[in-house]
Amino acid sequence: MNLLQQALVLTAIAGVGVVTAFADITVKGSDTMVILGQKWAEVYMQQHAAVKIQVTGGGSGIGFAALQNKQTDLANASRRIKAKEVETCLKAFGKRPREYAVAKDGLSVYVHVENPVTQLSVEEVGAIFSGRIKNWQEVGGPDALIIRYSRENSSGTYEFFKDHVLQGKDFAPAVQTLAGTAQVLQAVAKDKRSIGYGGAAYGQGAKHLKISPVKGGIAIEPTEETVVSNQYPISRFLYLYLNPELEKGELKAYVDWIRSDDGQRVVKDVGYFPLPTNLRRN
Repeated sequence: MNLLQQALVLTAIAGVGVVTAFADITVKGSDTMVILGQKWAEVYMQQHAAVKIQVTGGGSGIGFAALQNKQTDLANASRRIKAKEVETCLKAFGKRPREYAVAKDGLSVYVHVENPVTQLSVEEVGAIFSGRIKNWQEVGGPDALIIRYSRENSSGTYEFFKDHVLQGKDFAPAVQTLAGTAQVLQAVAKDKRSIGYGGAAYGQGAKHLKISPVKGGIAIEPTEETVVSNQYPISRFLYLYLNPELEKGELKAYVDWIRSDDGQRVVKDVGYFPLPTNLRRN
């Protein structure tokens, strides 16, 4: 089963985890990180047979809500926690959540494989999703209306994209929102006029555009080298958050393993990018 198929299966069984038994460790949050979280859990459980890990998605915001309500041990997030979410956690368990960067991601912009456009600037992508650019002809493509697909607003990917690509502007009313990156990719793969965005690990069935920081600048492909070095202009960290009071025993061992060389090899196998060496757990 390839990564896209895994993601579709996980999305189709929303709310169902990696295991159906009661879990020692529960993980909830970012849909971008579901395939990565599942693979981490699978590999770790193979090495630690007595440990059960349950992984579900729903979006970064859902993960933070679960953390605040003490309904998860770990919250996966494709964005950093907001001040209001920190405040709610302080009220719930008296401490600021512990934050760990666990991987890097190049947020990719997808188009149909037959679309002749190969590159855009960050500004042009923002103009497309905010509605200022409506036709592919305006960016060197065919005379066709652009069909835009986005993640839902509970998604950390949605918020990161809005902040860093749209510069805080609203998405155009015509933008269609979908529940997960796998659905965005499916929609783009079916329509030659379409465009979408999501994590770098979700690539099959569509074309990743090269992105330049400014119009007329050098367009850069999201590769491990360009993402880890921050040359690719839509690069970000992926995070884990937890209640510091729970950071002991098997939970601590699992988080430490994720940030170790062994855990970071899983990151690369899934299609995301490992942490720089100085951020790993020795």
